[in-house]
Amino acid sequence: MGTTQKYIRQILIHILLWTLFYGLLLYPFVLQNRPIPPDLPLRLVLATLLYYLNYYYLVPKILLQKKTINYIFIAVGLIVVFGLIVNIFTDLFPFANVPDGNPNLSNPRLQPEIHQLRILFMSVITFGIPLVVSALLRIFIEWKNNEDLRKIVETEKVNSELQFLKTQLNPHFLFNSLNAIYSLSVKKSPDTPESIINLSELMRYMLYEADQDLVPISKEIEYIKNYVQLQRLRLSDSENVTLNISGEDRGKNIHPLLFISFIENAFKYGTDFKGKTTVKINLTIQENTIYFSVINKIGAFKKEAKSSGLGLQNIKNRLNLLYPDLHELVVESDRENYVVKLTLKLN
Repeated sequence: MGTTQKYIRQILIHILLWTLFYGLLLYPFVLQNRPIPPDLPLRLVLATLLYYLNYYYLVPKILLQKKTINYIFIAVGLIVVFGLIVNIFTDLFPFANVPDGNPNLSNPRLQPEIHQLRILFMSVITFGIPLVVSALLRIFIEWKNNEDLRKIVETEKVNSELQFLKTQLNPHFLFNSLNAIYSLSVKKSPDTPESIINLSELMRYMLYEADQDLVPISKEIEYIKNYVQLQRLRLSDSENVTLNISGEDRGKNIHPLLFISFIENAFKYGTDFKGKTTVKINLTIQENTIYFSVINKIGAFKKEAKSSGLGLQNIKNRLNLLYPDLHELVVESDRENYVVKLTLKLN
């Protein structure tokens, strides 16, 4: 919400509160057609003064600074002082002593007691209620502002973390892809030009489209296809490399680069000592849920503890940031196969 709208909303809240407060005090006199007490306008002026003094100074400068005892003493003192001001006013102007403006008292001996009780009751009502309401309103507004600020800070933190993770992913991906093209060039393979074109398409997507928060699933699928094709060109035996995609992707968006690390890892470690690679990738879209799995044979290359987990840990962090309660990731391994299963609900 913009700053102007926020101020307008606060002004409307203040107008509503004062309308209710004035209506509460004036309603009995209007309903019973009784004259308004001469000291009531003074009370309303002092109540307004106390309200905004409390709202703009006492609550933010004292109460919210955890000086609760000081605040209570000052608040009670102000109520007493304002009550004394009204009392002095009624003493200086005798017409203000007349209960409800009626000069005919049925029992004059009760006048002082009635007067003091009336002063006390009216002081509590006209000064206590605005004090409490202004304190509650200001505390709520400060809490709301802090909550909005906290959300902004959290959003900026998440965006910074995601940007950092992307900067990690891009060099990692480029390094692996260049290794694939290098292998083709060493073999003087006729597929080298096609692999360079595939890499250029992959890099174009990463540089110009994957920088967005959301991308169409169709583009992410095309990206995966290009990457798998690049790997097939590199491999000496890609007969057991399969990619199956099914489901309706129209009108559906996803955060980019969520699957590539799992696929990279499968190709990196899915080649056995004979040079045979087994990687099976499945991606199924059902309504607003994506079911993704990748299975690779555990080949001759073993993971190195410090270097091999970068891509997988990266994507786990991104999933926790982007889909904290909307994904389920299962990673399984036995002596023969390494299996990754990801269920992702689109938000």
